[in-house]
Amino acid sequence: MSNARAVWGIGLTTIAADGTVLDAWFPQIGTGEIPTVDLTELEGQTGSDERRNVRIETVQLQIDLDAAPASTADAYLRLHALSHLLVRPNELNLDGIFGRLPNVAWTTAGPMHPADAARLQPQMRRHSIQVQGLDKFPRLTDYVQPEGVRIADASRVRLGAYLSPGTTVMHEGFVNFNAGTLGAVMVEGRISQGVVVGANSDIGGGASIMGTLSGGGTVRVSIGERTLLGANAGLGIALGDDCILEAGVYITAGSKVVLVDSANTADGGKRIVKASELSGHNGLLFWRNSVSGAIEAKQRAGVGVTLNEALHA
Repeated sequence: MSNARAVWGIGLTTIAADGTVLDAWFPQIGTGEIPTVDLTELEGQTGSDERRNVRIETVQLQIDLDAAPASTADAYLRLHALSHLLVRPNELNLDGIFGRLPNVAWTTAGPMHPADAARLQPQMRRHSIQVQGLDKFPRLTDYVQPEGVRIADASRVRLGAYLSPGTTVMHEGFVNFNAGTLGAVMVEGRISQGVVVGANSDIGGGASIMGTLSGGGTVRVSIGERTLLGANAGLGIALGDDCILEAGVYITAGSKVVLVDSANTADGGKRIVKASELSGHNGLLFWRNSVSGAIEAKQRAGVGVTLNEALHA
């Protein structure tokens, strides 16, 4: 394997009684050739956990980021690589990852097979073990604590999120796997799978950025630097640097947008374009005309938003 696109991990994997690999945690991770390490400390954490009907084993793995995930541990190592900032979103192969990740009962004592969680619920209650979710993806903070990042509600950020230092994810913010921030960003809305947000941008409360998981879409949405998505806004195109999307405005690729500062058309009207024609442009201001209801846009001068440095230090 070429070391240029290789990632290795050494850690622990959780295996259910029926042989299902539930998860893999890689406290040691890096790029290139896997090193030889002393496993004594990790081996001390292996064995059976009868409360969850699982066993813990050590795992050593080296993968090629350009190849598709080949196992559950392989998929987890890719998610770790993203959250450790070893590789950026959309720059590794995640084809078929959902098929490699089993549905898991995420409990306060660790992962369990959902059938075992249902069957062992009386014993779990005696041990004060609670099921916090049923999902294929775990919380980021149960596996990786990203440096210089604030996360108000850990359940809203999945393992595989790429969070650069200075990022703040508030209580209603959400960051999916293979998505994230390329600098200090305020996240009070939703960053969907595949979306990257540039430094010093602000995703307002309740704002939603469309990803590529739903509807069979292939276009990946991105946001540049110093760009603001107003509260409860929605975005289905890329925005460049220094853009502003007014609160409550939802733009998809097919939305009709009136360019209010464009040259008049032959009949004296304003030029109307599909929003996709404006995708990726810098310095745009979008709003909804409160009289006509039309989405309007114009070129704006100067920089976009300025984040509060104290909140992102």
